[in-house]
Amino acid sequence: MDPAHRALLRTHRLRLSGELLVSDTIVPLLFQEEVLSEAQVQDIESQPTDRLKTLRLLDLLPTRGPRAFPCFLRALDDFSWVRDGLLLELRSAPGAGATGENVRQFPDSVLQRVLSDRELSRLASRLGAEWESVLMDLGLSAEALFRCRSDHQLDAHGAVLSGLVQWRRREGRSATVQRLLTSLQAVDVHTSVLQDVLM
Repeated sequence: MDPAHRALLRTHRLRLSGELLVSDTIVPLLFQEEVLSEAQVQDIESQPTDRLKTLRLLDLLPTRGPRAFPCFLRALDDFSWVRDGLLLELRSAPGAGATGENVRQFPDSVLQRVLSDRELSRLASRLGAEWESVLMDLGLSAEALFRCRSDHQLDAHGAVLSGLVQWRRREGRSATVQRLLTSLQAVDVHTSVLQDVLM
């Protein structure tokens, strides 16, 4: 997990433990997306109160890799005010201005357009081990990622490209450069990767 995301969860640990009810939707979604293991779910659910369940989840999340924070935010659909508050603080935190700078490196005409097949292929060849985290942040399910891997067991580029094409097909005109840029930044992929693709 990114240090800024870890610090944000630590700073708001007590407030989150008083506002969230994690058993109904948050923990099941994190388990479905393979952020939490079955043993960790049982550990969380064994806590005697909702507050302690949330605190236990917040203890576990920083150890669950780069996908943990974006998946956690997606799981907050029933607590949109909490998610919005976290995102607002993240954007206004010291050093967060780099995100704005990165966006400003691309003209609006580029940010709002949908990537071509050739650009998606070039991006697929440049994404490293973070490709699954990027696709998860773009909204692909764990099942869809599994199919990408199993259909292209000996071809990592093909697996990544398959996932990116699925995302573009599903999102249509919303599958923009700006949306992709947001997901790259969420999992700490430097925006120069996208700049190289669009050159």
